[in-house]
Amino acid sequence: MELRLKRVYDDPDPGDGVRVLVDRLWPRGLTKERAALDLWAKEVAPSTGLRKAFHHGDMPWDEFAEAYRAELDGPAHAELEALRGELARHPVATLLYGAHDGLQNHAVVLRDALGG
Repeated sequence: MELRLKRVYDDPDPGDGVRVLVDRLWPRGLTKERAALDLWAKEVAPSTGLRKAFHHGDMPWDEFAEAYRAELDGPAHAELEALRGELARHPVATLLYGAHDGLQNHAVVLRDALGG
């Protein structure tokens, strides 16, 4: 399985394969039709406290990534495994995120945790 990352606000593409939103909150101003999702996996998104700490600048990227990996290894492990099983059924999967930064966002950590 090939795992790709893409901003949810970018136009859908047939090459995206299965499109999975991995944010806990629905992206502002985006309709369901425009998002063209196949799945919304909010259970594997960072916890609200962790998300707020990172987005408000209270936590540097390295600390955030480490704390998020710990959540994926702990409280969200069953959901991570369920998502891994679902994605394994598709040759290509695109993890969609709302963040502006394409390099330092939770989808990068999640992709690595999924083995992408």
